[in-house]
Amino acid sequence: MRLIDTHTHLDFPDFDADRPRLLANAAVRGVERMVVLGVYQANFQRVWDLACAETQVFAALGLHPVYLDQHRPEHLTQLRDWLDRLRGDPRLCAVGEFGLDYYLEALDKGRQQALFEAQLQLACDFALPALLHVRRSHAQVIATLKRYKPARAGVIHAFAGSYEEAREYIKLGFRLGLGGAATWPQALRLRKTLARLPLESVVLETDAPDMAPVMYPGERNSPEHLPEIAAALAQVMGVDVEQLAAASSRNACELFGW
Repeated sequence: MRLIDTHTHLDFPDFDADRPRLLANAAVRGVERMVVLGVYQANFQRVWDLACAETQVFAALGLHPVYLDQHRPEHLTQLRDWLDRLRGDPRLCAVGEFGLDYYLEALDKGRQQALFEAQLQLACDFALPALLHVRRSHAQVIATLKRYKPARAGVIHAFAGSYEEAREYIKLGFRLGLGGAATWPQALRLRKTLARLPLESVVLETDAPDMAPVMYPGERNSPEHLPEIAAALAQVMGVDVEQLAAASSRNACELFGW
């Protein structure tokens, strides 16, 4: 079974003690490629170094809304500089992680929106997919995407919206990132939505070290867990796990140009 983890944070210190072992074990378990996403300017170099050191790791760079207070205007300029310098390098696969987070009420919505649009414009300018963080902000994100219409579209990370919202994203060309959240039985609405999604619209992810699936409660999440996550999601979606794995890997390869 070939798998691609389209959303990880393997550069985080959580993995410093055993990163080589983890990468080797993930490969043995069929996880052939992993995307590591930048979340603030200070970790761009760390993300890029990891992509350069490990052949199965690919990099995305972005400014995450949760770290809004850390971001400075010059960080957008530096993000553009990074994208310009790495233009055409196959190890750079997307802009992200960025988006809107309305769950955390302390995050200023106006500043979030400005940062979101600036990075969406970068994704358009550099013809790269956008890997989006969307939390309780689907309506605003969909409205913004309809204005910008990014040609390469991207992924709605950790999708947990309604079927109607899923359809809007799919119409815009976006894939829906599915991971540990829907493995939990209490995620009733999400599980019902997943059962209605076309396989052409989904990619698999872990969000490691976060969003641990039900079979690893309270543990550090890892790309090593993707086979079990895929099996649990396939059961929810009513398809064979091999079918889901093949479709999600094909979708990821189409999106990232692999």
